Amino acid sequence: MESTNRRDREEVDSVKVVEYDLQEYSAISLLGKKLYPPVLNKRTKTRREADLTKASENFSSRPDSLDYIIWYGRRLAFLYMYKEAIQIFTNGLERYPLSFELYRHRGHRFLTLRQFDNAVADLEKAAFYVRKSPIKWERNGFGSQIPRSTVQFNIWYHLGLTYYLKGNYDKAVSAYKKCLDLANNDDMLVSASDWLYMTYQRLGSIDAAEELLEPIQRHMNVIENKSYHRRLLMYKGILRPKELFDINKTNKYSIDDLTYGYGVGNWYFYKGDTKKAFQIFTKMLESPNWQAFGYLAAEVELANQIDATRP
Repeated sequence: MESTNRRDREEVDSVKVVEYDLQEYSAISLLGKKLYPPVLNKRTKTRREADLTKASENFSSRPDSLDYIIWYGRRLAFLYMYKEAIQIFTNGLERYPLSFELYRHRGHRFLTLRQFDNAVADLEKAAFYVRKSPIKWERNGFGSQIPRSTVQFNIWYHLGLTYYLKGNYDKAVSAYKKCLDLANNDDMLVSASDWLYMTYQRLGSIDAAEELLEPIQRHMNVIENKSYHRRLLMYKGILRPKELFDINKTNKYSIDDLTYGYGVGNWYFYKGDTKKAFQIFTKMLESPNWQAFGYLAAEVELANQIDATRP
């Protein structure tokens, strides 16, 4: 078990205790809207509750197990119990104050709850503590049981995303370049390339953005990140925006729809059609899936627009 003295521990984890009122809503959006847990279909809910029960039993049997702590927190988060998950990760850091995995997952959930500064603090610590560790594959918890990304990649990926959402594009570029260095399959390649492409576009580095598209082909071995792959194909001109996202759809948008929506909205933004872009970003917020990165990014765009128009 990792240990450190009291002074070092306080420096390692600046968020010593996470105090929350466990209200019905999960978070407050950047636009001041109360965000409630999305409704899962019965089959998915039953499966995830069974997974949480097992994780809770494992944790109760061995509360000092780092793996069981991580999976208990992750299973809580998969049921949208983000505040409770953060508390589990925080408690875990009391026992394992140098755990890059606990910082990685807690940082991710701070990001979900729109606590960007806390997310950056955790993910930067994760990046620091993981630097000398061997590459470790990370299961996603559902879907394919064959890992398609590593802990190292996911740390830099979520850190890059947080920088991007905060408008710190230079640091986002550095983080996503780290991701590309770590990407040894097409799933990691397309997800990192996609966000780096959008970051370069925001910086006006058009040539650098276009260069990222050179290795992207229609047929790639992408298993999990098909929506990012299709966004890149749209940027490359192989797919049309309307093939990815139709603003006239009447159903509530899925997570994939939100991923497509943000990419398409950005495509119009880059082309100078900001009116169309913000129509899409606004429409996206009708979805209940506020935990999706696409939703969060659209929310940031709208919040920034409001801030820019204030006297």
